This record gives sequence, structure tokens and C-alpha cells, in this order.
Amino acid sequence: MAEDRLACRECHFVNGPDAQTCENCGSSSLTEDWAGYVIIPHPEESEIAPEMNVSEPGSYALKVR
Repeated sequence: MAEDRLACRECHFVNGPDAQTCENCGSSSLTEDWAGYVIIPHPEESEIAPEMNVSEPGSYALKVR
């Protein structure tokens, strides 16, 4: 379930509920307080990826508090 997952405050990557560090950037700044969800399978072809500074495929939170 998305509510149980943790979003990284640095890169907005959505990690599993038991993550200690971000799988994408390695940051330990994770939070349960996030909203919105976007899956970017091909960042090089995406229009939203550059706006979000996303270069790796994955699931990202739109708003992280």
C-alpha cells in the first residue's frame, strides 16, 4: 500500500516501508508525510522527469513534507 511507503526528502523516490536509506540516492532523510504519486518508467522520454529532476526510472512522490 502506498500509505505505508517512505518518500525521500532529497529525490522524492518512494521506498518500501522498512527502508533505512533511499534506494535511489542513499539519503537517510525519509518520511511518511508525502502526497501524490507518479511512476516514471522512461525518464529520457518523459516530459515530467526533467521538471522533477528525475534521471532514474521508478516511483516518485509529487509532494514531500
